[in-house]
Amino acid sequence: MSDPSDLDDPFATERDDNTDDMFGGSVPAPVKKDAAYTVLARKYRPRTFEDLIGQEAMVRTLSNAFATGRIAHAFMLTGVRGVGKTTTARLLARALNYESETPNSSEKKGGPSVDLKTFGAHCQAIIEGRHIDVLELDAASRTGVDAMRELLESVRYAPVEARYKVYVIDEVHMLSTGAFNALLKTLEEPPPHAKFIFATTEIRKVPVTILSRCQRFDLRRVEPETLTPHLEKICRLEGARIEPDAIALIARAAEGSVRDSLSLLDQALVQSEEGQSVSAEVVRDMLGLADRSATLGLFENIISGQISEALLAFRTLYGFGADPSQIMGDLLEYCHATSVAKVLGAEATRLPKEPAGRVAALGAQLSAGTLSRLWTLMLKAFEEIRRAPDPAAATEMALVRFCYASDLPGPEALLKRLQNGEDLLGGGPPGGGMGGGGSAGGGGVSAQGVMMRPQALAQEPQIQLNTFDDVLALISDKRDIGLRVDVERYVKLISFRQGAITFEPAPHAPIDLVRKLSSRLKEWTGQRWLIATEGGGGAETIRERDERERREALQKLQGDPFISGLMKAFPGTEILSYRAKPKPVVATVPDAPAPENLDEISDKDDD
Repeated sequence: MSDPSDLDDPFATERDDNTDDMFGGSVPAPVKKDAAYTVLARKYRPRTFEDLIGQEAMVRTLSNAFATGRIAHAFMLTGVRGVGKTTTARLLARALNYESETPNSSEKKGGPSVDLKTFGAHCQAIIEGRHIDVLELDAASRTGVDAMRELLESVRYAPVEARYKVYVIDEVHMLSTGAFNALLKTLEEPPPHAKFIFATTEIRKVPVTILSRCQRFDLRRVEPETLTPHLEKICRLEGARIEPDAIALIARAAEGSVRDSLSLLDQALVQSEEGQSVSAEVVRDMLGLADRSATLGLFENIISGQISEALLAFRTLYGFGADPSQIMGDLLEYCHATSVAKVLGAEATRLPKEPAGRVAALGAQLSAGTLSRLWTLMLKAFEEIRRAPDPAAATEMALVRFCYASDLPGPEALLKRLQNGEDLLGGGPPGGGMGGGGSAGGGGVSAQGVMMRPQALAQEPQIQLNTFDDVLALISDKRDIGLRVDVERYVKLISFRQGAITFEPAPHAPIDLVRKLSSRLKEWTGQRWLIATEGGGGAETIRERDERERREALQKLQGDPFISGLMKAFPGTEILSYRAKPKPVVATVPDAPAPENLDEISDKDDD
């Protein structure tokens, strides 16, 4: 049998080396012409079951079925576009009719097998779609009952060359009701030499009477973690140079479709000159995507209620060509990722490490109710943007609405105030607003309510920050989540006094951290703050301190006799989480001496 690689070239020809030309010399080998370009999606179509990526469960089931001889007579392959339904159908047709062939003999041997690494007697003809016993049909062009009856008439005849007659029907959901009914009896009692393989993207449109007669396989979307190495391997085989971040963008934009990812990769490889590497910025422009880090910063501005920063961030993204609907879609994704990180942790978000850490920090600061309300607002805004005559203007109005709503307390907070007899017009939620986003709108306060409080606002005392913990508390009260995360991760405090902070920046600290911290403190306290950085202080960040204290508390807990005895009694027991005992709260009267025995007061309070 000829080399399969030669059959891929339609211009390959055979020649007799003993043939001479008219002048007595040997005839030179014909020069191969440049064949038409084959797109990557066709060039790298899987040739074996091992080449299928992301479908390990299906491959394992089929391998066991073929090994034990429990092979079904009908298969139903379903899944989204580009996950390998048609490819799997062809591989199944090859596996069912696989017959190995010895090199120097016409003797054929072997039975149905999923081991297709070595080409069999019928493999090449099946791949090229010219095998007489393997019929590949498109249900979209043969939807009627007459076409189905004509097809079923040939089922009763035995195969000509292969072991089975295999009928591959793509997009089977497009068959008419009459065609499905005509197919029922044959699927119920098929002849032993006939096999059916169906593929569809709309499994719900296939009658249950058909599904119950087939062995169903749901081909999964290929996750970006699996798709990225596959694309990198193809780039190496093609000798193409492309940045890892660009490949990650393509894998994410493919939405689980291998064919879509290869088509996008084909398009990306021609975006730069030959020999030059394709950058992530070029791929981002090609896909019309916004900068992911900038979009996450926009989401943090919304959470903090910073209207001006949010509008400027959106206009910057829009100026770079990002689509407003795409930006809102990314914001929805980050809202969902924040909710998932709050419940399941940063690893469950399927985001890169740095964005996953940022959304996890956001989730730790926000309640589930707040995230749910934000999701509802964004989802409504997404539909408004798609219908608006000016999507950019609609997006800006939506951002104003998000930031304004960030200062408003939730229904549960209002109900609690109402039960406590508090003034519902008294501003934002307890503990401060989210950056003052709703201050411009008045938060729903009537004119009479505003006129009743001007003197109280004028006499409001200036905020005093006596310790660095007071600074952290103020940042939390203002709900500036991004600044809080940066301070906890990158600030190693050296000295602190009112109006001045000196710290050692941790590695990878944002370059604008000093400016941002200084401007925020000046805005909140009304006085100028001097922020200085020094090196070699040997201090630790807030996050490092919290981790150290957590480890020390855990070690102390493990050293407790009761806990250690419990862990010995139950081998394999682990301490997954623990909660520190709250400190007793002592109510003191002004100008009264502090109590001497705190335990007695705590016991009385408990009584």
